[in-house]
Amino acid sequence: MSTEESKNGPSRADEPGYAAAMAELEQILQELEGEDPDVDVLASRVERAANLIEICRRRITNAGIQVERVVAALESDTEK
Repeated sequence: MSTEESKNGPSRADEPGYAAAMAELEQILQELEGEDPDVDVLASRVERAANLIEICRRRITNAGIQVERVVAALESDTEK
């Protein structure tokens, strides 16, 4: 397991991190909100945005699970 996986749960090598995914999402949003979005690339940008949202959701879920594990471990240590 890589350091990245141990910190953030399983990830794909080609996936951006959470911050990079959010930055790319903001860029796509700005493009789509522009005065004249390029219709030829609109569908691919929306599809990419959907993929980035899924990546962010997965990373948030994994982080939540890890936090719960740490809290549970701390609670069990305190109870001893």
